[in-house]
Amino acid sequence: MPAEQRRSLSTAFQHARLSADQLWLRYFALGGEAGPLEVHAYVHGRTELPARQHDMLAHAVNERLDELASTRRASYSRMLRDTAPRGAALAALVGLLEGAELAPPERLTSAVATAARELGVRITVYLADYEQQALHPLPGKSGAQAPSAGIDSTLAGRAYQQVRTLPVEGDPPRLWVPLLDGVERLGVLAVEVDDPEDLYDPGLRIQCRWLSLLTGHLVTLLNHYGDGLDLVRLRRPRSVAGELIWSLLPPLTAGVDSFVVSGALEPRYDVGGDAFDYSLSETTASLLIMDAVGHDLGSGLIAATALAAYRSSRHAGHGLYEQARVIDEAVGQQFGHRNAFVTAVLAELDLDTGRLRYVNAGHPPPLVMRGGKMGRTLSAGRRLPLGLGPAELTVGEETLQSQDWLLLHTDGITEARDRSGTFFGEDRLTDFLRREAAAGHPPPETVRRLVKAVLTHQGGELQDDATVLLARWTRPEGMLP
Repeated sequence: MPAEQRRSLSTAFQHARLSADQLWLRYFALGGEAGPLEVHAYVHGRTELPARQHDMLAHAVNERLDELASTRRASYSRMLRDTAPRGAALAALVGLLEGAELAPPERLTSAVATAARELGVRITVYLADYEQQALHPLPGKSGAQAPSAGIDSTLAGRAYQQVRTLPVEGDPPRLWVPLLDGVERLGVLAVEVDDPEDLYDPGLRIQCRWLSLLTGHLVTLLNHYGDGLDLVRLRRPRSVAGELIWSLLPPLTAGVDSFVVSGALEPRYDVGGDAFDYSLSETTASLLIMDAVGHDLGSGLIAATALAAYRSSRHAGHGLYEQARVIDEAVGQQFGHRNAFVTAVLAELDLDTGRLRYVNAGHPPPLVMRGGKMGRTLSAGRRLPLGLGPAELTVGEETLQSQDWLLLHTDGITEARDRSGTFFGEDRLTDFLRREAAAGHPPPETVRRLVKAVLTHQGGELQDDATVLLARWTRPEGMLP
């Protein structure tokens, strides 16, 4: 049988119009472990490979034949699941959608369990807390609950950090599958199987990816009209100001094609006047980061007013000049008697040409990293903080390249102090970014690690709000499981 399977693979490979290197790249992307020379020798009948590795090669060839609409197929050593949404896979997805209709958030667990049964697996949903320190399971019908998993100390956490599906040949065997809404990380799925061989079934991994993306969308949707899922992520109550700001934020991470924006705020439960916003289209990324004066509910109200004014102007199709004017006017009219103001950076990036236009209203300057090294600090486009009245305004310009990182941050990042009074500072920030560029982490993981580094520097408790917004081009496959 193995010899027959290898001959079937060799014949199918001849019709796949792939070079040996192209075949190996496809095989490696599926999790193959053999090297290019071993694969080349196996296809030409000069060596042997384990059945699992043969199946991954066969799957790589068959995917290519599907692309070419060929009727020839390479045979597997065992029956593998469909990679097109039909049969049990389609039933699982449809069942999950139907299970969420007119359902409270707490019913998501049973809807996912029903979908899992269609795939012949068992699934537990874990959601990341807002501190992004641990993954917490949703309780089942019986009330029984698995233990939480640390993001920095477990394999589940590694799957979350790296946005990668990771197998565990334990008891029971399971896959840890990242749980995403678009490219925003929400948690992980624990997918338990009966046969350890299923952990390496490419069809099962693809089906779990579909289920993960749909479940992630449902988590976000159900959060709009119920608290059941959000309470799993909240480890303590937010302040009134914190609830105000969080209710206005966009998703922490979003992407269009190869361009991704990821942000974070600290403290997660008591943020005062920091906020960020963005809008992504086919051709343009509009970015905003701001810091309202003060550290109480009043500063939250100022930030909310500025954010609403920005969105109103942006929705009307206005550019940076008018956006800055509308924010300045709104804050001045509503809070002028309190000498209120907002520092901010407003930016527009042409995703086709890399042309960046920006206005800096009394805010820490944006940073550009290029080729893994700090490129420059963007010091143009200066004006007074918004809310202090009309001021001379110029728009700064820069041309970004396809691998550049653009970092916007509030002063709570660089001015965080340790017990001796030493600032986190720009040098420590740029050193951190260089290390992250070398490590190759996804954008939201870089942001998570930066916030963690700032908190560690300040002994775990911030004296000021700290907010960061990272925008960069990346490989789309690095953002999806």
